[in-house]
Amino acid sequence: MDHAELTTEQVLKRDIPWEQYMTTKLITGTCLQLLRRYDKRSETYRSQLLDDDGPAYVQVFVGILRDIFKEETVEYVLALVDELLTAHPKRAKLFHDTSLVDKDVYEPFLRLLWKGNWFIQEKSCKILALIVRLKPQGTVANGEASNSKSKITTIDDVLKGLVEWLCAQLKKPSHPSRGIPTAISCFATLLKEPVVRSSFVQADGVKLLVPLISPASTQQSMQLLYETCLCVWLLSYYEPAIEYLATSRTLPRLIEVIRSSTKEKVVRVVVLTLRNLLSKGTFGAQMVDLGLPQIVQSLKAQAWSDEDLLEGLNLLEEGLKDNIKKLSSFDKYKQEVLLGHLDWSPMHKDAIFWRENITNFEENDFQILRVLITILDTSSDPRALAVACFDISQFVQHHPAGRIIVTDLKAKERVMKLMNHESAEVTKNALLCIQRLFLGAKYASFLQA
Repeated sequence: MDHAELTTEQVLKRDIPWEQYMTTKLITGTCLQLLRRYDKRSETYRSQLLDDDGPAYVQVFVGILRDIFKEETVEYVLALVDELLTAHPKRAKLFHDTSLVDKDVYEPFLRLLWKGNWFIQEKSCKILALIVRLKPQGTVANGEASNSKSKITTIDDVLKGLVEWLCAQLKKPSHPSRGIPTAISCFATLLKEPVVRSSFVQADGVKLLVPLISPASTQQSMQLLYETCLCVWLLSYYEPAIEYLATSRTLPRLIEVIRSSTKEKVVRVVVLTLRNLLSKGTFGAQMVDLGLPQIVQSLKAQAWSDEDLLEGLNLLEEGLKDNIKKLSSFDKYKQEVLLGHLDWSPMHKDAIFWRENITNFEENDFQILRVLITILDTSSDPRALAVACFDISQFVQHHPAGRIIVTDLKAKERVMKLMNHESAEVTKNALLCIQRLFLGAKYASFLQA
């Protein structure tokens, strides 16, 4: 059977020759006694054994994984550990018992992440993630005892090792359909840990999440999307990660997800993420330019039952309103041009806006003017072309050297091509622009009057 498709139930049907392992001294007589008591028994009986002597069983299982390399046996013991933790996840505390403080209980699982088949890798990952989640708070964890004579794997070693393996799964999954979901599901839990956030950012993990932020169609892909967004939400509390998020396509993708998603938990986690990012850097301005205020209004009109989501939408709406007030009119205009989202917003035809901001167009060697001219070449949107032509004509009219600068940047030829455009709105504004270029602002304004 393909090891990638093995199930815990199938593995646990095996009979493992424990006596043979004792004969060859791979396990002790005490281990054999404990295993005979535990193996193939009812869940109720095993639960009682773990309640009475849990740390001893942890030591037995870890010892087997450390000393025995036969694949079938390794799979079997991992299945046993997985089973006991799945039944009661809080049993992961057994791995942190003070009686095991000098035992390297994490190392075998960490090693098996890289050595085994998919069944072994997945189980090791799941077990380590559970162990880490229930590590003691504010106390010395196993492997960190001050009197340890040899190097013992610490919780921080586990966290860093897990991040490395999980990022490797996102880049090149060991299993074609389960590698990425397994990694994301683990990260959705582990990114609560500061050490994991730091290691994740250092491993360039943020860019591995971005392609996974896209509208989902199936139940399986919906869960993956939700857990990916959960990861981004956890990272939105960590400043170094926010810098990475700002330089990627994260924000447009998150907004596209809430624009198209009807799954309440997905919308909630994205709204909470956007709230966190709103006050950071240029995120607020970008959200306004990507049309988030309108999307939030649309979402508020829907019948959501989740109170956190409703509160999040209200707070996000208020934050966006405050952000719009803070943005200067030229900041808004600049964002609109740089994103190529040109529309007839009031500032384009506001003479006061042009008079007060005309010198701002000189920033970065006339960057905004150059982008407007590029839009004439690259955009297929008639509205954007019309607005770009109009804005260039406004620059010619209001800047003392407008005609010369625009001519030097070879805008005239591009505008003239648009005079034969199929859209009447484009041809009208292209004509105005040419008139101002040829006749000068004063005469062109007279013709327009």
